[in-house]
Amino acid sequence: MANPNDLDPRLLRAFVAVAEELHFTRAAGRLFVAQQALSRDIRRLENALGAELFVRTTRQVALAPDGERLLPHARRVLAAHDELAEAFRDGPRPFLVDLNSAGLSHERVLHRARALAPELELLARYESGLTGAARELLAGRLDASFGRYGGLAPGLRAGLDAQLVRYEPMAVLLPEGDPLAGLPRVPLDALAGRTVYAGAGNDRTPEWTDLALRLFAGRDIRIAPPAPLLVGKEEFRRVMAKAPTPVLAVVDFPPMPGSVLRPLTDPVPLSPVSLVWRKGLRHPGLDALRRAAAELAAHEGWLVRPPGSWLPEGELPGRPS
Repeated sequence: MANPNDLDPRLLRAFVAVAEELHFTRAAGRLFVAQQALSRDIRRLENALGAELFVRTTRQVALAPDGERLLPHARRVLAAHDELAEAFRDGPRPFLVDLNSAGLSHERVLHRARALAPELELLARYESGLTGAARELLAGRLDASFGRYGGLAPGLRAGLDAQLVRYEPMAVLLPEGDPLAGLPRVPLDALAGRTVYAGAGNDRTPEWTDLALRLFAGRDIRIAPPAPLLVGKEEFRRVMAKAPTPVLAVVDFPPMPGSVLRPLTDPVPLSPVSLVWRKGLRHPGLDALRRAAAELAAHEGWLVRPPGSWLPEGELPGRPS
């Protein structure tokens, strides 16, 4: 006897058609199959279940007791099968991407992907930190995110895959009245003896704090202690005016009131940004994002390291393409 767990839905459709028509010829016509093929399918189903489903005579067909027992179950299985097919008939499900913050280069990748695949629904959300996003990627609640893949804990990286998108130049966000705010660029040594905020204590962004620690090592630059996460530009302005601490950022960081953004130099520190997703994920939205990232990286020179640049030693940024 075959395993009932491996039943082909086609056999159940054949059974339901005969059960409802109580006539093999009419059931075969309803299914657009030959009567002999229909009879074979019914025999296969009976063999798989080890049961007699119909009582056949030369003059009529009737449901056997096991056929009566099977009929409601078969109808429910076929209804669920039809519902499943319908769910995928109109194309893939929406694809959810975490862009971390508005205004970053990640948004350009998403916009390009939408242009490449306008038939897809690529949804964006704006959260903070790849470590926080990684937990949701692994749980299947999120499809893709951006950030420093090499800064993730090995246990998180084991379940993820990545494509390097950009070596993003880093910057410092300064209060407008800061002595360094008048410079077009800020040498790293100019921050010596100062305290810089780099997300310490934020459990969603430890990869960013780790990058800051590596960059500031041996330069007499201190990491600011943990502080509540600021939400909204007005709250950011208020806190910066009250406690004017420089903030480590990237050159594409969105403008903030009461602050100026200045690129860091000597050396130019780079933050390796990758597109990150769950291993084994298959979705045309991911294909579109990967293609968009590769196109922009090639066109904008995102993977070209400027002379005298700095990257964290032993970084694991993900594949270039």
